[in-house]
Amino acid sequence: MAVATLSVFAVPMTRQFGWSYGLFSGVVSLGGLGAVIVSPFIGRLIDRYGSGVLLAVTSLVVGGCALGLSLVNNAYAFYALYVPGRMAFASPLELGTTTAVNNWFIRRRSLALALLTVSQGTGLAAMPLVAQFIISGWNWRVAWAALGIYTLTVGVLPALLLLARRPEDMGLAADPRRGETRAAPAPSPAAAPADRERVAAVSEGPTGQDEKPAPVAPATPPEVNFTVAQAVRTRAFWALAVFSGAGFMVQAGVSLHQVSHFINQELDPTAAAFSAAVFAFCQVLGGLLWSGLTARIPIRFLLSLSAFCLTIGAAGVEASATLTWGLPAAAILGVGVGGLHLLLRLAWAEYYGREHLGSITGLTLPVQVGGQALGPVIAGFLFDYTGSYQLPFRIFSSAVFLAGLLALIATPPRRRGPD
Repeated sequence: MAVATLSVFAVPMTRQFGWSYGLFSGVVSLGGLGAVIVSPFIGRLIDRYGSGVLLAVTSLVVGGCALGLSLVNNAYAFYALYVPGRMAFASPLELGTTTAVNNWFIRRRSLALALLTVSQGTGLAAMPLVAQFIISGWNWRVAWAALGIYTLTVGVLPALLLLARRPEDMGLAADPRRGETRAAPAPSPAAAPADRERVAAVSEGPTGQDEKPAPVAPATPPEVNFTVAQAVRTRAFWALAVFSGAGFMVQAGVSLHQVSHFINQELDPTAAAFSAAVFAFCQVLGGLLWSGLTARIPIRFLLSLSAFCLTIGAAGVEASATLTWGLPAAAILGVGVGGLHLLLRLAWAEYYGREHLGSITGLTLPVQVGGQALGPVIAGFLFDYTGSYQLPFRIFSSAVFLAGLLALIATPPRRRGPD
């Protein structure tokens, strides 16, 4: 359900059914609207129960919807299946994976998030090419079915079996240094039932009697944890929220339509799909690049730099009629998007702590998803009206440039008092 993957289905599906690009793009926006509605509730559930069950259920939804998309014959069925799949992808899957990593790592959080970005970027780079290969060899229906089966295979059982909410719920110190004590503290009342069982097993001594856990040596300096009420009273909260909306509007708007842009420049569809793969692969490189810089440069400056990469990338794709210039532009765009994913996730955790992280990011994710929903529709309808992507891509590059300036005021917040 990623926009980069959907982009390779745009031409074959619209040509077969006679749909406009605006109608095709609308599913991304409507799915994003659904994600906006459910995100605050999803964040609270993750804080309380952890990510495992949630990720398994949403993977089941996404995989089932992809299988159903292989059978659609009209726009109503397309919307009925893609919208809930996109809603699950844009909200629970995004929040679940990011919050799980942030909850398990503190000192090495930047590296852990970079590895998450690498894994996601690798999938985003591979899936457009895989889908296009299947479309070229068979058809778009077989491609949807293959992606659905793949999602069900890798997304359901691993999440159920391997994910716990936080290391403390299993009697482990969060991100300890070498040689530090790992203990089995009593689980918090909010711990998931499965996690409480794991802690009980760790806490029970060899005689079957409960033993008091040894004290845990602090792995890192004490965290500052904001509640939702405290977070919304900080300037950084609103600056980061608006920045994420503008940044992901450009990410979704350009990435969905870049393949169509090059096909409309009379490039071969397989060659055009390569631009989407380069864009996605460079998110991987971008994640590693930005992670290495976080120890030396404040996050807000890096956010601003990533926005300027998006500015250059969007303008470059718009100005490119061939892959000679289109691929470097897609690469710069991908590096910028890699920064968006990594740095925003890191900023929320570093600025506001782990205790209420799911609720805080669940409250702000609607702005991000709203931007992702708005971008494709702007590009699609403006293309239908003007016959070119020139105007929407220029709008995107201007918007994200202003967002880069806004990021500079997102200084780390200070907690000023109780709720």
